[in-house]
Amino acid sequence: MKTMKFTEKLVPLILSGEKDVTWRLFDDKDLQTGDDCLFIEKETGKEFAKAKLTEVKETDFENLSKEEINNHDKHERSLAEMIKEFQRYYSEPIDEKTKIKVVSFSLID
Repeated sequence: MKTMKFTEKLVPLILSGEKDVTWRLFDDKDLQTGDDCLFIEKETGKEFAKAKLTEVKETDFENLSKEEINNHDKHERSLAEMIKEFQRYYSEPIDEKTKIKVVSFSLID
């Protein structure tokens, strides 16, 4: 089963159903619609949920729709601010042309 890691602050948002979309860059897991995934808290390595990927769409930062941005992050931020934040998670350079997988999911028992 594929896995996805999330920071500790996102775990309660996912478990409550408030967060049901994530973005992934440099996808080495080949995430696809219909995949079942284990969700893991990044800091502890502890599994906290299982989910089905309900939609996986590939785009890049500059072509994200306003809806995709709002579904991922409730804060109004510029493209440059979003790229800067993602750069903290990835060691590879990120810019407006960087490919992103917009991943929608639903929790399963």
